[in-house]
Amino acid sequence: MTVKNLTRGLCSAAAALTLSFASATIALAETIKVTDIAGRVVEVEKNPSKVVIGEGRMIYSIALLDQENPFARVVGWKDDMINYDPDAYRKYLAAYPEIKNLPSFGSPYADEWNLEAVISLGTEVVFMNLGNLLKAQESGIIEKLEEAGVATVFVDFRQDPTANSIPSIQLMGRIFDKRDQADAFSDFYQQQTKLIYSRVSQIPVEDRPIVFIENAAGYNPSKCCTTYGAANLGRLVDLAGGRNWGSMKFPGFKTKVSLEALFADDPAVIIGTGANWSEANPDTIAVLFGYEADEATVQDRLAGLATREGWPELSAVKNGRFHSVYHQFYNSPYHFVAMQAFAKWAHPELFADVDPEATMKELHEKFLPIEYSGVFWGTLNSGM
Repeated sequence: MTVKNLTRGLCSAAAALTLSFASATIALAETIKVTDIAGRVVEVEKNPSKVVIGEGRMIYSIALLDQENPFARVVGWKDDMINYDPDAYRKYLAAYPEIKNLPSFGSPYADEWNLEAVISLGTEVVFMNLGNLLKAQESGIIEKLEEAGVATVFVDFRQDPTANSIPSIQLMGRIFDKRDQADAFSDFYQQQTKLIYSRVSQIPVEDRPIVFIENAAGYNPSKCCTTYGAANLGRLVDLAGGRNWGSMKFPGFKTKVSLEALFADDPAVIIGTGANWSEANPDTIAVLFGYEADEATVQDRLAGLATREGWPELSAVKNGRFHSVYHQFYNSPYHFVAMQAFAKWAHPELFADVDPEATMKELHEKFLPIEYSGVFWGTLNSGM
């Protein structure tokens, strides 16, 4: 072979190799079009390696998909899990110590958000909450990210959880190329909710007790009360066989309530929400539910809430129907566990065979990379 032919052959081989690398790069950078929960058609990189989440508690959902390491592709988040669910944060920190260095960018809907830092990380996708769509539109953050080549995708586990949680999981599963994991959780979710719906549909409306949800009960000891309308936890109450007090009183998502109105109606069942807020607010008297909670402390805290001025006279307290539940269920695809607890509290005999504790354990064993521990709901013991 002549030198000229050898050179020509090497050049052809190099060109072919370059083309091969280019094709591989194109394959790796495959983009897909998805419709997010806000109804926006978004072009997003499939299986992105760098994601920013607009709320830290989105890890509850990502953990169902990236089960080996929910933080593998997360390059930035908001510090709400650290502040308001520290039990969960420490649980994940023990498994993935590197997250202590994960940068927090604050709220993507506020001036504090460091857009330049998000872009400089090479972020491919930013996940945002549907409830903050208007704020995001008004701030112009969506357009700024798009100009920098960063896709924004809206998901929802809070505004309308029973309608949007599974579509959100499926959406994230498609983007992350984890559709099998998304399908497996979706099937489990359907099994656990149908266990409730099939029975509730047979309960006459007049046989469904009125249930009052006290949002963040005792978070601020000097203030009471806020409750939900026919959305979020209020919607879960209605679907679990109760009649949500707030659904009958106002059309909105959440509102403040006067104690006089609550005491006058004297609802049959009262359910507060609580979490380990003692680090964010040391004065809180809330029930400190979470992975580090224990039954004795839960009972002490429930008793404290039940003995607030005027509360001992309520029927729910007198009749052993004064309960509390993990607040973070309100923003989590695991809310079906809370629904099972609600159903048992509303109709103990009808749902005697339903075991939310077993459901919570199975959820962790099948889908989550952390082990189950702690306490996530409770009922005030009689004879307080």
